[in-house]
Amino acid sequence: MNDVNDAMNQMEMIYMKGYELGLTYAPKLALAIITLIIGLWIIGIISRLFATSMGKAKVDETLVPFMANLISWTLKLLLFISVASMLGIATTSFIAVLGAAGLAIGLALQGSLANFAGGVLIMVFKPYKKGDLIETQGHLGVVKEVQIFNTVIISPENKQIIIPNGMASNDSVTNYTAEGHLRVDLTVGIAYDENISDAKEALLNVLKKHDKVLQEPAPFVGVVELADSSVNLAVRPYCKIDDYWDVFFDINEQIKVALDHKNISIPFPQRDVHLINALAKNEVTL
Repeated sequence: MNDVNDAMNQMEMIYMKGYELGLTYAPKLALAIITLIIGLWIIGIISRLFATSMGKAKVDETLVPFMANLISWTLKLLLFISVASMLGIATTSFIAVLGAAGLAIGLALQGSLANFAGGVLIMVFKPYKKGDLIETQGHLGVVKEVQIFNTVIISPENKQIIIPNGMASNDSVTNYTAEGHLRVDLTVGIAYDENISDAKEALLNVLKKHDKVLQEPAPFVGVVELADSSVNLAVRPYCKIDDYWDVFFDINEQIKVALDHKNISIPFPQRDVHLINALAKNEVTL
């Protein structure tokens, strides 16, 4: 009977202790949950307002999502620390544990952190931005998006290429869009017995008449090489970035038509072979 009474007393003590803990921590837990929900809602509003304000300020499109995400995660981290302190968790110890965990995670994710740092450098120094035609890491394409860890470009074949920001920030980058125009490099060969001045005049007329060839900088035609079978002329028109392939294909076609109209021949590689008859020279091979 005493054992039963003791068990009942222990259960009553546990119940009372649980009741006291509930009265003590239930309001704190409820307040922490409400704070967390409202805090996340407010952070979402702040992130959206920040992105909208940056858009109205005509900030680079590449920078807007990057900064919005960075601010969002920073505010969320501060919110979680505040909620933990409301529950009675010692924030000093929590921050120390968080710092140790951050160090361990940092050592494990060195490559990702390097990519994050590379993304920050790209945002600050802006070697390229969304819409630029660039070449880096052996890839050529238009920048679609600069993310926190990666740069996404679209190749001329419409392939999506993802380049880690750490590699892009530490390697050479060729930005074809930076100057606003691009030079198209073509080479045309004419026969040695053709008049070079007539050929240059015909080619320059083609460049001047094309509506997508820029006249400033002025297009150029000049002798670049005295090759084995031809005199090679360098044809150098300038155009806007978006017009590059139109100019490239159109000029190639119109050059052929213009040279044909002037009766200027475009030679093809050829070789003369001389056969020597040994018997005709009275040569005998033993």
